[in-house]
Amino acid sequence: MSAFDGILFDKDGTLFDFEATWSGWTYGIVGDFSNGDATVAERLGDAVGYDFAQRCFRPNSVAIAGTPLQIAEALGELLPGQTPESVLQHLDASAALAQQHPTVPLAPLFEGLRARNLRLGIATNDSEMPTRAHLSSAGIIELFDFIAGSDSGHGGKPAPGQLLAFAQEFELDPARCVMVGDSAHDLSAGRAAGMACVAVLTGLSTADDLRPLADVVLPDIGHLPVWLDAG
Repeated sequence: MSAFDGILFDKDGTLFDFEATWSGWTYGIVGDFSNGDATVAERLGDAVGYDFAQRCFRPNSVAIAGTPLQIAEALGELLPGQTPESVLQHLDASAALAQQHPTVPLAPLFEGLRARNLRLGIATNDSEMPTRAHLSSAGIIELFDFIAGSDSGHGGKPAPGQLLAFAQEFELDPARCVMVGDSAHDLSAGRAAGMACVAVLTGLSTADDLRPLADVVLPDIGHLPVWLDAG
Protein backbone atom coordinates (compact mmCIF):
# COMPACT_ATOMS: atom_id res chain seq x y z
CA MET A 1 0.00 0.00 0.00
CA SER A 2 1.30 3.44 -0.93
CA ALA A 3 2.26 5.80 1.87
CA PHE A 4 0.50 8.66 0.04
CA ASP A 5 -2.84 9.40 -1.58
CA GLY A 6 -2.15 12.78 -3.16
CA ILE A 7 0.68 14.96 -4.44
CA LEU A 8 0.63 18.72 -4.95
CA PHE A 9 3.15 20.46 -7.17
CA ASP A 10 4.33 24.02 -7.41
CA LYS A 11 4.58 25.15 -11.04
CA ASP A 12 7.40 27.61 -11.72
CA GLY A 13 10.78 26.15 -10.81
CA THR A 14 9.21 22.74 -10.28
CA LEU A 15 7.41 21.66 -13.47
CA PHE A 16 9.15 24.34 -15.51
CA ASP A 17 12.73 25.57 -15.17
CA PHE A 18 12.46 28.99 -13.53
CA GLU A 19 15.42 30.84 -15.03
CA ALA A 20 14.99 29.41 -18.53
CA THR A 21 11.28 30.21 -18.59
CA TRP A 22 11.03 33.59 -16.87
CA SER A 23 14.31 35.47 -17.21
CA GLY A 24 13.85 36.43 -20.86
CA TRP A 25 10.16 37.09 -20.33
CA THR A 26 10.89 39.43 -17.41
CA TYR A 27 13.48 41.27 -19.50
CA GLY A 28 10.81 41.84 -22.15
CA ILE A 29 8.13 42.94 -19.68
CA VAL A 30 10.47 45.39 -17.94
CA GLY A 31 11.47 46.70 -21.36
CA ASP A 32 7.82 47.15 -22.33
CA PHE A 33 6.95 49.10 -19.20
CA SER A 34 10.06 51.29 -19.52
CA ASN A 35 9.31 52.28 -23.13
CA GLY A 36 12.95 51.75 -24.02
CA ASP A 37 14.35 53.95 -21.26
CA ALA A 38 17.28 52.01 -19.81
CA THR A 39 17.29 54.00 -16.56
CA VAL A 40 13.61 53.28 -15.96
CA ALA A 41 14.11 49.64 -16.92
CA GLU A 42 16.89 49.31 -14.35
CA ARG A 43 14.67 50.83 -11.64
CA LEU A 44 11.78 48.54 -12.53
CA GLY A 45 14.11 45.56 -12.47
CA ASP A 46 15.42 46.57 -9.06
CA ALA A 47 11.84 46.83 -7.77
CA VAL A 48 11.19 43.15 -8.50
CA GLY A 49 14.70 41.82 -7.86
CA TYR A 50 15.74 41.44 -11.49
CA ASP A 51 19.14 42.55 -12.79
CA PHE A 52 18.15 44.11 -16.12
CA ALA A 53 21.73 44.53 -17.32
CA GLN A 54 22.73 40.92 -16.55
CA ARG A 55 19.29 39.49 -17.44
CA CYS A 56 19.00 37.37 -14.31
CA PHE A 57 17.04 37.24 -11.06
CA ARG A 58 18.51 38.20 -7.73
CA PRO A 59 18.13 35.67 -4.89
CA ASN A 60 15.64 37.91 -3.06
CA SER A 61 13.44 38.58 -6.09
CA VAL A 62 9.72 38.85 -5.38
CA ALA A 63 9.21 37.04 -8.67
CA ILE A 64 10.68 33.80 -7.31
CA ALA A 65 7.98 32.98 -4.80
CA GLY A 66 5.69 36.01 -4.73
CA THR A 67 2.27 36.40 -6.31
CA PRO A 68 1.60 38.29 -9.55
CA LEU A 69 -0.22 40.93 -7.50
CA GLN A 70 2.87 41.49 -5.34
CA ILE A 71 4.94 41.89 -8.51
CA ALA A 72 2.34 44.25 -9.98
CA GLU A 73 2.32 46.36 -6.81
CA ALA A 74 6.12 46.65 -6.87
CA LEU A 75 6.12 47.74 -10.51
CA GLY A 76 3.07 49.97 -10.21
CA GLU A 77 4.76 52.21 -7.67
CA LEU A 78 7.18 53.30 -10.42
CA LEU A 79 4.67 53.61 -13.27
CA PRO A 80 2.70 56.88 -13.30
CA GLY A 81 -0.85 56.39 -14.52
CA GLN A 82 -0.80 52.66 -13.83
CA THR A 83 -2.57 50.85 -11.01
CA PRO A 84 -1.62 47.48 -9.56
CA GLU A 85 -4.73 46.08 -11.24
CA SER A 86 -3.79 47.39 -14.69
CA VAL A 87 -0.22 46.14 -14.31
CA LEU A 88 -1.51 42.75 -13.14
CA GLN A 89 -3.82 42.45 -16.13
CA HIS A 90 -0.88 43.06 -18.47
CA LEU A 91 1.36 40.62 -16.58
CA ASP A 92 -1.21 37.81 -16.62
CA ALA A 93 -2.02 38.23 -20.31
CA SER A 94 1.64 38.22 -21.26
CA ALA A 95 2.60 35.41 -18.88
CA ALA A 96 -0.05 33.12 -20.38
CA LEU A 97 1.87 33.26 -23.66
CA ALA A 98 5.34 32.74 -22.19
CA GLN A 99 7.19 29.74 -23.59
CA GLN A 100 7.64 27.14 -20.86
CA HIS A 101 10.75 25.01 -20.42
CA PRO A 102 9.85 21.70 -18.70
CA THR A 103 12.35 20.39 -16.18
CA VAL A 104 11.74 16.79 -17.34
CA PRO A 105 9.38 15.11 -19.87
CA LEU A 106 6.16 15.90 -18.05
CA ALA A 107 3.47 13.75 -19.65
CA PRO A 108 5.14 10.38 -18.97
CA LEU A 109 5.90 11.38 -15.39
CA PHE A 110 2.37 12.45 -14.53
CA GLU A 111 0.77 9.59 -16.41
CA GLY A 112 2.89 7.26 -14.29
CA LEU A 113 1.86 9.02 -11.09
CA ARG A 114 -1.82 8.79 -12.01
CA ALA A 115 -1.33 5.08 -12.64
CA ARG A 116 -0.46 4.81 -8.94
CA ASN A 117 -4.01 6.01 -8.12
CA LEU A 118 -2.71 9.28 -6.71
CA ARG A 119 -4.70 12.51 -6.72
CA LEU A 120 -2.57 15.19 -8.39
CA GLY A 121 -2.77 18.93 -7.92
CA ILE A 122 -1.09 22.24 -8.66
CA ALA A 123 -0.62 24.85 -5.93
CA THR A 124 1.10 27.91 -7.37
CA ASN A 125 1.50 31.56 -6.48
CA ASP A 126 0.99 32.37 -10.16
CA SER A 127 -2.52 33.37 -11.27
CA GLU A 128 -4.86 30.55 -12.27
CA MET A 129 -5.44 31.71 -15.86
CA PRO A 130 -1.79 31.61 -17.02
CA THR A 131 -1.27 28.43 -14.97
CA ARG A 132 -3.98 26.66 -16.95
CA ALA A 133 -2.50 28.02 -20.18
CA HIS A 134 0.94 26.65 -19.29
CA LEU A 135 -0.38 23.22 -18.34
CA SER A 136 -2.43 23.11 -21.54
CA SER A 137 0.54 24.07 -23.71
CA ALA A 138 2.53 21.25 -22.08
CA GLY A 139 -0.29 18.78 -22.82
CA ILE A 140 -0.79 17.80 -19.19
CA ILE A 141 -3.73 19.80 -17.84
CA GLU A 142 -6.08 16.82 -17.97
CA LEU A 143 -3.74 14.86 -15.68
CA PHE A 144 -4.47 17.13 -12.70
CA ASP A 145 -7.45 16.85 -10.39
CA PHE A 146 -6.92 20.24 -8.74
CA ILE A 147 -5.43 23.54 -9.94
CA ALA A 148 -5.13 26.53 -7.63
CA GLY A 149 -3.44 29.87 -8.24
CA SER A 150 -3.00 32.70 -5.78
CA ASP A 151 -6.25 34.20 -7.10
CA SER A 152 -8.34 31.00 -6.86
CA GLY A 153 -9.83 31.79 -3.47
CA HIS A 154 -7.47 29.83 -1.21
CA GLY A 155 -4.73 32.43 -0.76
CA GLY A 156 -1.09 31.96 -1.68
CA LYS A 157 1.93 30.23 -0.19
CA PRO A 158 3.54 30.12 2.38
CA ALA A 159 0.05 29.93 3.89
CA PRO A 160 -1.43 26.42 3.58
CA GLY A 161 -4.85 27.34 2.18
CA GLN A 162 -4.36 25.86 -1.29
CA LEU A 163 -2.98 22.64 0.15
CA LEU A 164 -5.75 22.19 2.68
CA ALA A 165 -8.37 22.91 0.00
CA PHE A 166 -6.89 20.09 -2.09
CA ALA A 167 -7.04 17.66 0.81
CA GLN A 168 -10.57 18.71 1.75
CA GLU A 169 -11.91 18.47 -1.80
CA PHE A 170 -10.86 14.83 -2.11
CA GLU A 171 -11.28 13.90 1.56
CA LEU A 172 -7.58 13.16 1.94
CA ASP A 173 -5.61 13.11 5.16
CA PRO A 174 -2.96 15.86 4.75
CA ALA A 175 -0.46 13.52 6.43
CA ARG A 176 -0.88 11.22 3.43
CA CYS A 177 -0.18 14.00 0.93
CA VAL A 178 3.04 15.46 -0.47
CA MET A 179 3.94 19.03 -1.38
CA VAL A 180 6.65 19.29 -4.04
CA GLY A 181 8.34 22.61 -4.70
CA ASP A 182 11.50 24.58 -5.32
CA SER A 183 11.18 27.37 -2.74
CA ALA A 184 10.94 27.86 1.00
CA HIS A 185 7.40 29.20 0.42
CA ASP A 186 6.35 25.84 -1.04
CA LEU A 187 7.84 23.82 1.76
CA SER A 188 6.63 26.14 4.51
CA ALA A 189 3.10 25.75 3.15
CA GLY A 190 3.57 21.99 3.15
CA ARG A 191 4.76 21.98 6.74
CA ALA A 192 1.87 24.20 7.83
CA ALA A 193 -0.59 21.83 6.13
CA GLY A 194 0.93 18.77 7.79
CA MET A 195 2.13 17.25 4.52
CA ALA A 196 5.37 15.56 3.55
CA CYS A 197 7.68 18.00 1.77
CA VAL A 198 9.86 17.29 -1.26
CA ALA A 199 12.29 19.94 -2.50
CA VAL A 200 13.61 20.10 -6.05
CA LEU A 201 16.59 22.07 -7.36
CA THR A 202 15.15 23.36 -10.65
CA GLY A 203 14.35 26.80 -9.23
CA LEU A 204 16.75 29.37 -7.82
CA SER A 205 17.08 28.02 -4.26
CA THR A 206 19.98 25.82 -3.21
CA ALA A 207 19.87 22.51 -1.39
CA ASP A 208 21.16 24.29 1.73
CA ASP A 209 18.27 26.77 1.48
CA LEU A 210 15.66 24.02 1.26
CA ARG A 211 17.02 21.14 3.31
CA PRO A 212 15.82 22.46 6.73
CA LEU A 213 12.20 22.36 5.50
CA ALA A 214 12.31 19.24 3.33
CA ASP A 215 11.93 15.54 3.98
CA VAL A 216 14.10 15.01 0.92
CA VAL A 217 15.89 17.16 -1.66
CA LEU A 218 15.78 15.82 -5.23
CA PRO A 219 17.52 17.12 -8.35
CA ASP A 220 14.17 17.38 -10.15
CA ILE A 221 10.67 15.91 -10.17
CA GLY A 222 11.81 13.08 -12.42
CA HIS A 223 13.31 11.45 -9.31
CA LEU A 224 9.97 11.43 -7.49
CA PRO A 225 8.85 7.88 -8.50
CA VAL A 226 12.05 6.36 -7.11
CA TRP A 227 11.56 8.25 -3.85
CA LEU A 228 7.95 7.06 -3.64
CA ASP A 229 9.05 3.47 -4.22
CA ALA A 230 11.71 3.75 -1.52
CA GLY A 231 9.13 4.90 1.00
